[in-house]
Amino acid sequence: MIAYVSGPITYKNPAYVYIDCNGVGYHVNISLNTYAQVEKLDKVKLLTHLHVTDSGHTLYGFAENSERLLFAQLISVSGIGPNTARVILSYMPPDEVIRAIASEDERAISAVKGIGPKTAKRVILDLKDKVIKMAGDVTISSARIDNSVRQDALDGLLALGYPKATIEKHLKQVLASAIDIDNPGDVIKLVLKRMS
Repeated sequence: MIAYVSGPITYKNPAYVYIDCNGVGYHVNISLNTYAQVEKLDKVKLLTHLHVTDSGHTLYGFAENSERLLFAQLISVSGIGPNTARVILSYMPPDEVIRAIASEDERAISAVKGIGPKTAKRVILDLKDKVIKMAGDVTISSARIDNSVRQDALDGLLALGYPKATIEKHLKQVLASAIDIDNPGDVIKLVLKRMS
């Protein structure tokens, strides 16, 4: 098992990075969440998950342990492979995925490309208790409302043509600092203000 890889980034894009570890280049698949955290770095340490199949070995990297743990939980669900788990973690940051599962927000989970209502229900059924334990003290009160507002604001900002990684970063900050907002339009205005 490879626990982590550390070294200079010799190539990066939103889907994967090459990390030079003492002359050996590792191809590490990443989510948009991790990409947003390593985008401006020249050297990184990524926690990893090695996925082994008959067709090969694939390395997935994470900037935070919470994302790696959640990835491992997601791929334990029938019908969710590593690439689908990575799409989920690209669509929402780990804390939002945990909130969506813990609050049984099927809409937020099934909004992810490749996840239908049936799979969303299975994710919630299989992982709800696990993610609550994993997160420790998860704030679930009004999580359904928060996720709905967040999703609508995200959709609106994406429609305006802004990069998803940039939107996610500012959206997270706005929702953390303005917890009483329940109008997607107000959230969009605050995010645009931060990005201007």
